Amino acid sequence: MADELKRRLVHASGSGLVALYLLANALDLGLSWTRFRILMVVLALGTILLEFTRLQLELEWWVYQRLYETLTREYEQEQFAGYGYYMLSMTVVVCLFQPAIALPAMLMLSLGDPISGTVSDDTLKRVKGPKVLGTMFLVSAIIATPFLYETPLAVVAAALGATIADGVTVQFGDYIVDDNLTIPIYAGVLAWLVVTFV
Repeated sequence: MADELKRRLVHASGSGLVALYLLANALDLGLSWTRFRILMVVLALGTILLEFTRLQLELEWWVYQRLYETLTREYEQEQFAGYGYYMLSMTVVVCLFQPAIALPAMLMLSLGDPISGTVSDDTLKRVKGPKVLGTMFLVSAIIATPFLYETPLAVVAAALGATIADGVTVQFGDYIVDDNLTIPIYAGVLAWLVVTFV
């Protein structure tokens, strides 16, 4: 239980990236959207390098031994870990979309996912229960509203995308698609479609 709480707190810490951009923007510190995109790409590449080093070179640094085993689940120890998908998906939405869509999509992953996880029984199901789905939708809609309030349908679309990604398990053979990869992308794509075409 303690390790799971640590994982959720680390998950939520990704919202600091959104806070960094918003604060720098509000204080006019020169962190443009283009520069923020570059920062995210650098972070994502660093994550990929770290995972490549861990998986291919099998280096067990002190960081791995003391931190990694606590903050990752057992099934991630021999495959690309969830935090890697987390950074990749956040970077994808930042590169594809403008702040009003990308930032709430990032927060739906960093905050919505761990909150919905608190009401889940953590068993693998094809579709999660109504309580989990409802929680994720509500939290995601609340997150999206300050960014997309001028387009209420986009708020609903983004929240629906995040809820589907979090609540419906996608599997290809033995491979289960990590929702750390899909939550921001589903949310961002659906919001963008509504803003662009509706």
